[in-house]
Amino acid sequence: MAYSGELKIKLLAIWEMLSQDTDPLHPLGTNEIIARLAEKGIPCDRRTLAQDIKVLQEYGYEVQEEKVGKQNGYYMDDRKFSLGELKILIDAVQAASFVTEKKTKEIIEKLADLGGSNRATVMQGNLVRFNTRKHTNESILYNVDHLEEALIKKCKVSFVYFDLDENHKRVFRKDKQKYVVDPVALIFMEDNYYLMCYSDAYEKIVCYRVDRMQQVTVVDKPICVEAQIPEEKVAEFTEQTFKMYSGASEKVTLRFGNQLIGVVYDKFGEITKMRRVDEDTCTASVKVQISPTFWGWLFQFAGEMQIVEPQYLIETYRHLLDSACE
Repeated sequence: MAYSGELKIKLLAIWEMLSQDTDPLHPLGTNEIIARLAEKGIPCDRRTLAQDIKVLQEYGYEVQEEKVGKQNGYYMDDRKFSLGELKILIDAVQAASFVTEKKTKEIIEKLADLGGSNRATVMQGNLVRFNTRKHTNESILYNVDHLEEALIKKCKVSFVYFDLDENHKRVFRKDKQKYVVDPVALIFMEDNYYLMCYSDAYEKIVCYRVDRMQQVTVVDKPICVEAQIPEEKVAEFTEQTFKMYSGASEKVTLRFGNQLIGVVYDKFGEITKMRRVDEDTCTASVKVQISPTFWGWLFQFAGEMQIVEPQYLIETYRHLLDSACE
């Protein structure tokens, strides 16, 4: 059947209305749909509405029908995300420190709208804003856009990099000279977004916080061979790194009590192999990047976790503890 432009607009208006404002608990009755269409200047009656719904169904739209009082009611039951899935995504955005307060609000509203107006009201009403440590760099999402573009094109990127002083002012490194690096991957860890990249200056893989970047630009030059790292190697690097402070990679055997088994699994993954020493103690050999944050992680267990090998790290740890006591 051929449709004029006016009828095509009507079908689009009906679909938008049903997809945005209905779900199994909130169908729209025939009379309300006709009234809403009339407000838009689109004529419709009961007979033609039923035909329009049939056309949508024939084209694969999951429009469901049920009785609403004495009239037919219609709703969409084809959500891309369930309510629980959307809530998880919203909480993840809320928890991410690198997303500013302004961008957090904008993204949450967009995610909530994916569930339709009724679910959006529920989710917005149940929203608990639990992260008060949001960063202030509003260009973060634009930075991610440019970095993702560079990763897709396998091109270098340039940027200026800053820290914050005691007055929350930006202090640019290298007198605001641009860093030029070869991007490897974008990594989300410890509530922050990092660019993993190869640096010619340091001749190794390094990481920079995306929220500390400014003037991010894609450079029309291909990345070097050293930056062409397989995905599994990127994952391995991330697992070894503590809070993205890189250092020498080392295989370390740790000894710990039963109460820390879950802690080790949380840090190194549930596929970590453990060996039972006795009824109360296990060991695990894991690869880590030896950095200040590794020592800080180890120290928090106050003697309940020890390094078994290598020997030089045992001596290093003792030296650090002695220095801390002094």
